[in-house]
This record gives sequence, structure tokens and C-alpha cells, in this order.
Amino acid sequence: MQPDLLSLEITKGELRRLIGLNPDDVLRPSIMRNSEKRFRFLINEIVVALLLTLIIVGFVYAFLILPTIGSSMILGIVLLTSMPIAIIVGRWFWRRFTYPRTLRVLLDEVDKYHTLLIAIDIHDQQITSGNTESRIADREKVVAAMQLIREDFVRALKTERILRDNKKLFTNNQESLVNNLTNLQALQASSQASEYAQLLNQSLQIAMSVQTEIRKLREI
Repeated sequence: MQPDLLSLEITKGELRRLIGLNPDDVLRPSIMRNSEKRFRFLINEIVVALLLTLIIVGFVYAFLILPTIGSSMILGIVLLTSMPIAIIVGRWFWRRFTYPRTLRVLLDEVDKYHTLLIAIDIHDQQITSGNTESRIADREKVVAAMQLIREDFVRALKTERILRDNKKLFTNNQESLVNNLTNLQALQASSQASEYAQLLNQSLQIAMSVQTEIRKLREI
């Protein structure tokens, strides 16, 4: 990946600093659509559920069941089989309560943003012929658009965290978001009918989704 694209990445460490959470802990549609991410997520949930089951069941059996009704293999088996399910369901509801929909949507758009960066990189590698000057100009527009979207992501994620942590309204930054969207639309209008123009159109869709979520935050 070329340096200008690498600088546009929003790393997992930066995401963690912006939202104050491990982004991998936030269940969102993009994780469930990706087989590798879905597998890692489910395995992690199973491991956590089993570990918590051993701790909880061990405590309950040793300090509650044995002193009151004595040894009971059947009750122990019931606890060992039902507790993991209860933990997984409980963690699912906890996630729904802890991680607002806006955060999940924004992180999902971040995943789409990174997918688009990969698509641009692949297209860079595939270019072998054609109008070089036109392609360079279109690529510069796409990179400029991605930079504007990155700025909006940082602003949106910071805003979401302020609301989530402090439950207070934030200073109105809507004007800068509108300016970014206007600039993106201008880039799209001036682009050529090329593969890069299609990528630019996809970036505009991401930008519009981010702005929609910011408007929802302002209405809270």
C-alpha cells in the first residue's frame, strides 16, 4: 500500500483511544458478515463464557450448595450446562446497553472505509495502461475524499464518546461536516468516468452515512 493510503488508515490503537473501548468488543454487522472476524468473535465469547462458568459455578457450588443441601452431581451438571448460555445471553444484552447504536454504525462505516482503502490499493496495483494523467488526477481526488472522511470519522467518534461518557450535549460542529460533504460532492462532480470515479462515489456514500449519525447525535 502506498504511503498516502497508509496515512489514511484508522488503526485499532487510534480507534481505542477515540472511543475508549476495544473496537473488537463492539458487535456490529461487519463482524458477522466477515467469516474470519465472526469466527474469532464467537471463539472469544465461548472461551470467556467457559472461564466465567468455571468461576461462578465453583463459587456457587462450594459456598452455597454444599453448605445448604450437600453434594449434588445433578445440580452441578445443570449449572455447568445452563450457566454458559446465561452468560452469553447476558453479555449480548450488556453489549446492547453499553454500546449505543450510533457507535456500532460508525464502527461499521469505519470497516467499510478500510475496505475501500484496500480497493484503492488493489486498483493502484492493477493499473498498467490508459491515460496516465487522467488516472493520476482521479486518484488524487479519491485520496482527498478519503482524507475528508477520515476527519469526519475522528470528529464523529470523539463526539459519540463525549455523549456516552458525560451524557452532555456537545458543541455544534455541524458546519464543518457540511463543508466536508460539499467538498466531496464537488470532487465527485469533477471526476472522470473511470474506476477511480466509482471508488469516489463509494466514499461519498460513507461520508453521507457518517453525517447522518452525527445529526442523530445532535438530536439526543
